[in-house]
Amino acid sequence: MFSYDDYKEIIRIIKSTGLQADYREALGRDRFIIMRHDVEYSVERAWKLAKVERSMDFTSTFFFQWTNNSYNILSRRNQEMVRDMHERGQNIGLHFALNGLTDMEEIRKKIVKEMEMLSEMFGFTIDTFSIHRPSRDVLRENIKLPGIINAYQEEFFTFADNVTEDTPVKVKYLSDANHIWRYGYPDERNITGHDKVQILTHPFGWTKEGYDNFGNYKTLLSEKIAEIVESVDAECKDFSEYRDWFDAHTGVTP
Repeated sequence: MFSYDDYKEIIRIIKSTGLQADYREALGRDRFIIMRHDVEYSVERAWKLAKVERSMDFTSTFFFQWTNNSYNILSRRNQEMVRDMHERGQNIGLHFALNGLTDMEEIRKKIVKEMEMLSEMFGFTIDTFSIHRPSRDVLRENIKLPGIINAYQEEFFTFADNVTEDTPVKVKYLSDANHIWRYGYPDERNITGHDKVQILTHPFGWTKEGYDNFGNYKTLLSEKIAEIVESVDAECKDFSEYRDWFDAHTGVTP
């Protein structure tokens, strides 16, 4: 359920409805389908998923973290990929990590600050955000900021305690969190059976092959190891004498 072919089928269904929209387009509409991606662990996998979308003349919104130990959004390579996505029509937003914050006013200030910094670094306006692992208090807060879109604000997301697949909601929310489709799979019935739909994917879980969770974990780690090896080699030659040993013993070659 997590191969590029599976994803293309989801896009096909969305396009057949004519209801595809980004967040600003969806404001005020009686019917819409929003596709969103929260980027954890790998900018490259997000970039590759965006290429799949482009092959079907489809665009969506990708949210990137500013504070993340798994990738540096401001590395030259990652900036190039994000800019390429933006230039080809993808919407770029901030994936805001709470990092233990609970004070709502401080959270609001941090969101604005991070968006301003990313906008300055990338050279285009970032005015949309999603929250990484939002607490119930944050969802209940329904954060709204002047000129800024929150992917979890009430127009795009219905907050309810103890929500299940059958809970009545104004906006149908489908998420692949933890490599499991929560609240229903984005098939024809779930996508076309609701007036308002928001679909969330995490690009690190999507590959050409469509691995199960364990297979995805192994391949993702292999990619990240190759990435750090390549980065170390590009920066210095301190470990060049060990490169052949590493390749032979790990099977990971960038």
